[in-house]
Amino acid sequence: MARPRSPKGRARLTHERLAVEYPEAICELDHRNAFELLAATILSAQSTDQRVNLVTPELFRRWPTPEALMEAPPEEVQAVIHSTGFFQSKTKSLLGMATRLVEHYGGEVPGAMTDLVSLPGVGRKTANVVRSVALGLPGLPVDTHVLRLTRRLGIIGETDTDPVKVEMLLNPMIPQRERGDFSLRVILHGRRVCFARKPNCADCVLADFCPNAFM
Repeated sequence: MARPRSPKGRARLTHERLAVEYPEAICELDHRNAFELLAATILSAQSTDQRVNLVTPELFRRWPTPEALMEAPPEEVQAVIHSTGFFQSKTKSLLGMATRLVEHYGGEVPGAMTDLVSLPGVGRKTANVVRSVALGLPGLPVDTHVLRLTRRLGIIGETDTDPVKVEMLLNPMIPQRERGDFSLRVILHGRRVCFARKPNCADCVLADFCPNAFM
């Protein structure tokens, strides 16, 4: 097969092959609804999904709704989420997020990007996770894996490091309803095959057209 020559062609072929490799695009943060995913994603900053999944069952058992969480004693929330790191700032974000949901959105997680990023602790990445995974809306979360792999594959430029800029570059290359799945599959591939320090090119389904394969 001829190598795709354009960034859009590389993005399309990456999307097609990873859809075969990972047919079920799964968010690895455990959640039952949009509120739980929103809280879990806030906690995932500078932490791992596995670590977050260890603390959220207790968090949601004690404070299962925005109404309950907004009234939670900060020191108790800090004790529950302590192991995720940055627990003081994350507690402030969680309580602020819950309060704004109750006071401005009737306790429901909004779908509009502008509304989501108005919540404390929520940037475009978190908003896109919630939109694409929990709400069924277009959203392409750009994390470190998406940044690394799209650069290695020549989909974006080597100097493109700003997540918002990269999201804007990738969006036109991927159909709206498939952007979330594209991001999830790239993240899974980054975690399982295309490692940061030593990518496993021998087992990579993208190696035949990756300009950095086996380097």
